[in-house]
Formats: sequence, C-alpha cells, structure tokens
Amino acid sequence: MSIILTLVAIAAWIWLLLILRRAELKFWHYILGAAGLFTILMLLVRPVMTLPLARIVAAVAGIFGKITDFYQAYFRYGVIFIESGKEAITVNIDLECSGIIEISAFLSLIVFFEVYSIPERIYFGIIGALYTLLSNSFRIAVICTFIHFAGPDYYYIAHTLLGRIVFYVLQVLLYFFVFTRYQVRRTRTGDFEYSKEGLPS
Repeated sequence: MSIILTLVAIAAWIWLLLILRRAELKFWHYILGAAGLFTILMLLVRPVMTLPLARIVAAVAGIFGKITDFYQAYFRYGVIFIESGKEAITVNIDLECSGIIEISAFLSLIVFFEVYSIPERIYFGIIGALYTLLSNSFRIAVICTFIHFAGPDYYYIAHTLLGRIVFYVLQVLLYFFVFTRYQVRRTRTGDFEYSKEGLPS
C-alpha cells in the first residue's frame, strides 16, 4: 500500500511540475522540484545508500588515520576506533555522518538549476557529490584527530562544533562556486557583462 501511495505522490509531483513549467512559474517550479526530489531521495535512496556511503567515508578518512596512526577505520562496519592516551572511543559513521543528506540536497538543487544546461548539471552533480563525500571524510578525519589529542571527553566539541564548522565552510565554498559565482559570471545587463576579471567586456 505504501508503494502505491509513493507512486501516486511522485506522479502528482511530476504533474504539478508540468503545470508550473507551462505557466512559466520558474521560481515555484524550482522550489517544488528541488523539495520533491529531495523527499524522494530521502525515502527511496537513503535506506539503500546510507551504509555504503558510511563505509566509503570511513575508508577515505581511514587513510589519514593509517598514515598518522591516530585512529583505525573499519570500513566494512562504518566504524572508527580512536585511541587517546590510555583511553579509547569508537565512532560510528551513521546517517548524519554518511553525508547522504547533504549529497541529496545538493543533487536536488542542481537538477532543477536551469542556469546550467543538462550536461553541465550532470557534470556539476557528479563533481559536487564527490566533493561533498571528500569534505565529509575530511570532517571525520579532523574529528578523530582532535579526539586523539584532546581525549574522548571532547567528543561533543569535536563532533558538534569543530566538525560541523569545517564541513559547512567547505560546503559554502561549493555552493558559492557552483551556484553563485557561475551565475554572476553569466549575468549580462545591457552593455555590461561580468567577465572572468569582473570588468566590463
């Protein structure tokens, strides 16, 4: 029954998108399209991709841990073991740490961002997803390294504050270069155009 309801909801979403496109309501088409696709990805893709992504994040972050011997990653289980002096802590790469939410959000936005052509959206979608995956792996490496030196008592600070600051700064850079900077460079008003150097052409 839930499958039928999901299919009906997706069909209604597509129908509304077609109506908005015909009415040339681009803003609402973008909002409904991105929000709908994100919801679909969360319902259908998240349960399947969370564990594989968690394993990939653990494996990539584990490269730095293996080189420095600050922590050990068990990518098959999405788990990282951190030693700090005589203490130790195990970090589980779960839904939040897998990056599936951030990747889904980015893909949902880029798919309906019609400033780009379809090939460009595919290109930036792939690059953005890989960048987000690597950014998330770097965040995990920073968290684990901080805990290694500061101790397990600082897990909350490392995960909730330091890790998020690092990750979101990297994500802001991604969104700036993909959505803001490129759109500004394509903007043209009369005889004025934003060129690569930021000067009138």
